[in-house]
Amino acid sequence: MRSFIDVPEDSHFPIQNLPFGVFTRSDVHGPRIGVAIGDNVLDLALLEEMGLLDLPELKQTFPFKSETLNAFMGLGRPSWRAVRARLQDLLSDDGDPALRENAELRENALVPQSAVTMHLPMEIGDYTDFYASRQHATNVGTMFRGADNALMPNWLHLPVGYHGRASSVVVSGTDIIRPTGQTRPNDDEPPVYGPTRLLDMELELGAVVGTGNPLGSSITIEKAGEHIFGFVLLNDWSARDIQKWEYVPLGPFLGKNFASSISPWVVPYDALVPFRVDGEPQTPEVGNPEPLPYLRQQEPRCLNLELDVLLETTKMREDGMQPHPISKSNTRYLYWSPEQQLAHHTVNGCNMRPGDLLGSGTISGDTPDSYGSLLELTWRGSNPLAMPFGEERKFLQDGDRLVMTGYAQGDGFRVGFGEVEGKVLPANM
Repeated sequence: MRSFIDVPEDSHFPIQNLPFGVFTRSDVHGPRIGVAIGDNVLDLALLEEMGLLDLPELKQTFPFKSETLNAFMGLGRPSWRAVRARLQDLLSDDGDPALRENAELRENALVPQSAVTMHLPMEIGDYTDFYASRQHATNVGTMFRGADNALMPNWLHLPVGYHGRASSVVVSGTDIIRPTGQTRPNDDEPPVYGPTRLLDMELELGAVVGTGNPLGSSITIEKAGEHIFGFVLLNDWSARDIQKWEYVPLGPFLGKNFASSISPWVVPYDALVPFRVDGEPQTPEVGNPEPLPYLRQQEPRCLNLELDVLLETTKMREDGMQPHPISKSNTRYLYWSPEQQLAHHTVNGCNMRPGDLLGSGTISGDTPDSYGSLLELTWRGSNPLAMPFGEERKFLQDGDRLVMTGYAQGDGFRVGFGEVEGKVLPANM
């Protein structure tokens, strides 16, 4: 499939992707829903007004006049698939010519991405962060409990997670103010209050819930994929010293709830289905316990997404240098899949709603250059990262800018997320 719009092979947004987002254009008031195609945004609200998205699956709801994706996501998979197929037909080089051969409509409906402002794509009612990377859990457990007790007894039996703060999830490009809180630098002295000294990032994949379930019911592992609208890249910023002092016995709080950044484009679930790969076997034959029946998922259950993390310091920015690569990972390292996370989340009757966000937890591979946090990359600061100009980094400093990007590689095209980035600002004291 090819689009009549010129899309370079290294673009994240070919016709095989068509991720959804919310944007503002300078010539029209208010946020609008669109999809990314190449370097452009296709204005779906305008296509809707022109009658080009008059589909029975949309049930006369006109979801693209909204300022978030929630209404569209709530319609369910048949509607998502119908819209996706219609957009591919309109954008293909041999499909419906209604857009391709109408110069005035193309001029109005296709807006350069460089000329728009992107917004948080959905209203997030709830955000849950999981701990689904075995290597990450092993690394952190080894640091704090020793290699013999790295994984807790429950870890290989269920997707461990905790409820995060939805109100502080922000769109890529939002500055991150260094958080303050209590820390205890010296175990022999009382705690102190002040800015975190150990500000970290976490490389994650976020699953966006489309249709939910009634309170008291559950989503089965077989049906879980039908409830996931799509995926975003997620940087779950962390204050390690605040977290260390506060997390016993109830878990993360101020060390995690100050900011979580997501990419502005939601890549559809169906766009990533061709990139599924087998995960680490969850079978006794390889020494892993078989999950309970409600968590047993047929392979392939993982996604093959190449992930990169880059860091830009103030000095690099002033010198005009590009961000420096510090990690290269892949979502295939996740032990627990998004479908397993969703099935576990609802097995007790918890009701999910359109726009709910499930974070994978930090994604780390089995080599030091594939770790998804500075905590691991520098091994608690004992092995600082070497940066240009002789700089070093153990944790993030004020002025640093983190950039995460990811894509799946197809035959002559990529299906990607663009970037999720944020710059660290000094604490408000």
